[in-house]
Amino acid sequence: MITANIISTQKEVLTSDEAARYMGISKSYLYKLTSTQQIPHFKPLGKICYFNRAELERWLQTNRVATDEEISQQANAYCMKKGGKRGN
Repeated sequence: MITANIISTQKEVLTSDEAARYMGISKSYLYKLTSTQQIPHFKPLGKICYFNRAELERWLQTNRVATDEEISQQANAYCMKKGGKRGN
């Protein structure tokens, strides 16, 4: 099992089994993501799906959720910016 995980992290192109294992999701959920075109994939033969590992990593890192500290910093910066402007 460990060998399979090491191999899938070294390969550039992954099969559905490898992609699901790499991402830590079930194959059925991966199928749902591909069938609804929510995840980038390739079908060179029209049926079998393949995945680019770098694209999967980028996709996994989308829709980042900010921490409470980051949101607080953004709010403070916004308030300081707005506080410095005076309306006429």
